[in-house]
Amino acid sequence: MEITRNLRIRAATAIRMSTALAFIGALIGLNANAETVTVGIGTQNTTTNTVTGGIVIEKLGLMDKYLAELKKTPKYKGIDFKLDWQNFTSGPPVTNGMVANKLQIGMMGDYPLLVNGATFQAGNETRSELIALIAYNKDGAGNGMVVHKDSPYYELSDLKGKKVSVPFGSAAHGMLLKAMEDRGWKEDFWELASQSPEVGTTNLQERKLDGHADFVPFAELLPYRGFARKIFDGVETKIPTFHGVVVRKDFADKYPEFVVAYLKALLDANDWVRKNPAMAATRIEEWTKIEKEVAYMFLGPSGVHTLDPTIKPKWIETVKYDHGVLQRMGRVKDFNADVWGNETYIKQAFKEKGLDYEKQRVSFAGYEISGTDPLCKRPIKSPREGGEVWIEGGGITAYSSASCTLAGVKKALSEGKKIGVAFVFDKTLGIKLFADKAFYALSTKNPKKVEIVPFLLKKDAEAWAAKSGGRVASYTEVLAVAKTGG
Repeated sequence: MEITRNLRIRAATAIRMSTALAFIGALIGLNANAETVTVGIGTQNTTTNTVTGGIVIEKLGLMDKYLAELKKTPKYKGIDFKLDWQNFTSGPPVTNGMVANKLQIGMMGDYPLLVNGATFQAGNETRSELIALIAYNKDGAGNGMVVHKDSPYYELSDLKGKKVSVPFGSAAHGMLLKAMEDRGWKEDFWELASQSPEVGTTNLQERKLDGHADFVPFAELLPYRGFARKIFDGVETKIPTFHGVVVRKDFADKYPEFVVAYLKALLDANDWVRKNPAMAATRIEEWTKIEKEVAYMFLGPSGVHTLDPTIKPKWIETVKYDHGVLQRMGRVKDFNADVWGNETYIKQAFKEKGLDYEKQRVSFAGYEISGTDPLCKRPIKSPREGGEVWIEGGGITAYSSASCTLAGVKKALSEGKKIGVAFVFDKTLGIKLFADKAFYALSTKNPKKVEIVPFLLKKDAEAWAAKSGGRVASYTEVLAVAKTGG
């Protein structure tokens, strides 16, 4: 009986082992038949207005659900997409990676974008296509020139013959070339060198440079960190600036549904930022080491840049204009912008998300600061005349005017609160400023209504003060006279 029982146990064990081995063999067979497609995505994590195209999607895993949906379709059932996120500090290396087919998708600023398109059009292997924007400023704000905070220079013209650097091939380089062309300056106007944001920052801090021009967010980041002052902003060129997404056409033609999935994740990333911009800025700081106050300045309400993926006709016209600037200086090959932009994928992403692409395409509206000013007790009707105060460790409060904003700062300080950052808006240029870095025109002719007008540039504050019979004042001075109801 015992022998029979042992034989039965051995037989049952053998059957279980055989079944398990068969199951494992089946799994191995399935994996052997699966195809892994590695998708290289070139990001610029420290370039704040590209984060929703890159690191936000990566860190929040926003592609996961869309890739899971793809695997349910016959075409993609046997395909495993592996996302290879590669971070760069500027656009030109992203183009190099795309040309080498190590990257299939990349994001970069306007001038690098057109060089990317021209480079591919000059080759024979494939083309690149502009498939979406990430963020823009329709007037050109974002790129800028900074000097050391103790520098005697306040305008571009002050830098004649001086040592200046910029990342060559970047959107900031394009801004400088446009500014030079507008002024009729030759290439020897200053001693211009190519330096990355990291190198330029260090050299400026050590006073080895007279000026450093850079793209988002460095012209704001360096003043925020306390050792630089911005003397020129790209908004003065009046030429739009933006960052966008390009894809290798051979990849997009083969996996169009993947491209649409990526763009749906981009839309989700934009929504995530807008839903709670202060929280989003805090997370972005954790991921990129760019301070949350700077990230918020660009991506928060009434920010320097607007999140909008649609390819507006104005962007193609801008690229054509930018190409003309570079071509006149012999810096770029021929380029057909009209065949480069491809709205097919972003339109499909909008459709699958139930959104109206055409309505968004014709709109330049962003989301603005709003609500009721809690100190001056009035609605915020003109956001770009108002401001915001972010209490350290607390919330952000919007105000209806620069004076009320400064009065809000003064009130918070009197209550023992610490100010994380305060924002006002340039009267002439309409761009968001750090309140403690602005120049102010101050008029106290009417004691009941003190007039406080903020500016980015000293010359603009001086001009306004002269016109209004006031004077140029510092942040400390306007803070002292700011009154509720101003």
